[in-house]
Amino acid sequence: MDTRAQPITRRDVRTLLLAALGGALEFYDFVVFVFFAKVLGGVFFPPGTAPWLATLNTYGIFAAGYLARPLGGIVMAHFGDKVGRKRMFMLSVVLMALPTLGIGLLPTYAAAGAWAPMLLLVLRIVQGVAIGGEIPGAWVFVAEHAPRGRVGFACAVLTCGLTFGILLGSLLATYLNHHYAAAQLAAFGWRIPFLVGGVFGCIAVWLRRWLSETPVFEEIRARKALVEGLPLAPVLKDHLAGVVLSMLATWTLTAAIVVVILMTPTLVQTKFNLPAAVAFEGSSLASLCLCIGCVFGGVLVDRLGRGWAMVLGSAAMLVATLALYMDLRSGGAHFIALFTLAGLTCGVVGVVPSVLVGAFPAAVRFSGISFAYNVAYAIFGALTPPLIGLIAATMGALAPAQYVALAALAGIVVGLLLLRRPVLDARA
Repeated sequence: MDTRAQPITRRDVRTLLLAALGGALEFYDFVVFVFFAKVLGGVFFPPGTAPWLATLNTYGIFAAGYLARPLGGIVMAHFGDKVGRKRMFMLSVVLMALPTLGIGLLPTYAAAGAWAPMLLLVLRIVQGVAIGGEIPGAWVFVAEHAPRGRVGFACAVLTCGLTFGILLGSLLATYLNHHYAAAQLAAFGWRIPFLVGGVFGCIAVWLRRWLSETPVFEEIRARKALVEGLPLAPVLKDHLAGVVLSMLATWTLTAAIVVVILMTPTLVQTKFNLPAAVAFEGSSLASLCLCIGCVFGGVLVDRLGRGWAMVLGSAAMLVATLALYMDLRSGGAHFIALFTLAGLTCGVVGVVPSVLVGAFPAAVRFSGISFAYNVAYAIFGALTPPLIGLIAATMGALAPAQYVALAALAGIVVGLLLLRRPVLDARA
């Protein structure tokens, strides 16, 4: 915990807001796919496919984006540590906007046969490359702009912006499910969120034109202290403990975002037979509270330190998610209230970036975070959607919550280790 906290200036606020809003628009592009998984399963796979299998296939394509994240993350991080954070920050949003627009224009299985899901898969992979560089780059960018002692808050506000992209997707899904019948969504309604996302991407590119390079990178460049060769090499040689710690924290984050926030709206429809309108109403409230919880998590980091913030946040998510799924198993009488609470506790994801930023020195920070975060997300993010879809269909009703509980326990372990392990200043 840094007791020499400095005030946040007007320029800091401007940087945070521009970075967070741009991140929100880009993250919307990446996650809106999962809100329409059920519809996309019927549109992009052969007629007569069992609904659960079509949804599982769609989750597989959704997961492919996670498998592509390490490629984009490692390449962009390499150049981010060599030529600057801002340039990669701009490139990632361009790479996200174009495939999102392309998905909205794709032919369906009825029009193109097997080419339809193949093209969808290709575009999803490009989205994964983009987001692999976006999120680590965004965390490094705002952490290195933040005043001393405010890194937790800065990273949390940025993460709040990213999760606000989830809220945008949820709100649009709620609106479309309220105003269009299932046949209309299958005919044309599913295209709307992706076409809107393409426009969002253009707005994000425009917003980031006003951002400046981080003072930390400028100082490293001025001192000619940039890493020679591949920045990833010293990460794996000298900072392996930071990599492992970061990967465990990322597992906690993936469980919160992928299972609790993104997959629950579909699971409550397919597994617990709740109406789509109710599912997405709960999703919107949970996503809103996730944004609030992220900021609260950042405040805890600056007040209590990364360790205690991680322990408390992970424990709260474990309890809230189990309560949500136990209620669903009993009929879902309190679904809206408990999903809202679970979304708030998922604010532990606002703590995770501070953990990652503090695990690596500035010269290799982008590469270290990107490698650990994206490899972990490729493993857990790619396996989780089809795994959860499978166990939800074949095992007990509490199986998704039990998976989240296991990942939350990993977060508690990370927090306990942080209480004994010093972290690096983002300005170092």
